[in-house]
Amino acid sequence: MDDKLKGVFAAALTPLKNDLSVDYERLVSHCRWLLDNGCDGLAVLGTTGEANSFSLPERIRILEALFEAGIPGASLMPGTGCCSITDTVELTSRAVALGAAGILMLPPFYYKGVSDEGLFAAYSEVIERVGDTSLKVYLYHFPQMSAVPISYDLIERLLKRYPATIAGMKDSSGVFDNMAGAAQQFPGFGVFSGGDDFLLPLLEKGGVGCITAVCNIASSLSAQLYRAWQDGEPGCEDMQKNLIKVRQAVSTYPYSASLKTLLAHFSGADDWLTLRPPLVMLSENEKADLIRLFISTGFTPPSFG
Repeated sequence: MDDKLKGVFAAALTPLKNDLSVDYERLVSHCRWLLDNGCDGLAVLGTTGEANSFSLPERIRILEALFEAGIPGASLMPGTGCCSITDTVELTSRAVALGAAGILMLPPFYYKGVSDEGLFAAYSEVIERVGDTSLKVYLYHFPQMSAVPISYDLIERLLKRYPATIAGMKDSSGVFDNMAGAAQQFPGFGVFSGGDDFLLPLLEKGGVGCITAVCNIASSLSAQLYRAWQDGEPGCEDMQKNLIKVRQAVSTYPYSASLKTLLAHFSGADDWLTLRPPLVMLSENEKADLIRLFISTGFTPPSFG
């Protein structure tokens, strides 16, 4: 278990330029800020990062840009799950070659109602084709978005066939019993909560941390809670309540738009205010409402320098 990822991971945003291309300089700066402010790692190329709005070459270039800028591979858990097995293999292979410590892998998500047999075959094809013993796969259970759930039966079968490769899961279902049950049923299987509201309860049930969008602005709060829990300090319940307040404010509007609005506000950099269609930014009234709600939580993010 010691060689597996754990702690607080940000589902990192992807900053964009006005022409919708990736702003690599701002991306690197943001990733460094996250690591400097409590994050144990970065889940880049995920839902919050708008990954499925980028082409395969764009996603590979994002990983390469982080590597070239000195962002440590040991802190990276990039999302590599695509609808195409060959795309997933190519992106995963590049991530592993660049030293990513773990891979967050959505199941193929276009076809709905597929069987566990089909999902096992898809994951198996990727693992076999990548063919690298350093590959560590974290399954991405997000049925509200993918409409392709990861069942316990599938987890059990994958663990039996690939015990050294299948390392854990990010559970973004919002169903606490599902994530806690996975942590308890599969010892050594690293279960991360996809929601800040379940960080402490999941840790108490054997989970290993969280991978959340809200960490883009409030990683210091999650980190404070995680360290306090690790050290057996008092007050963890109050820290969890404060984290929930922040999450509730941020989740008033869609996460990517909400978080980019807040980063623009607190950093003073309006360059954050770009999303790739079909996602759209908030209206001026929505921005003002969000900022008011966020400030009312009493939390101010650390300085962006």
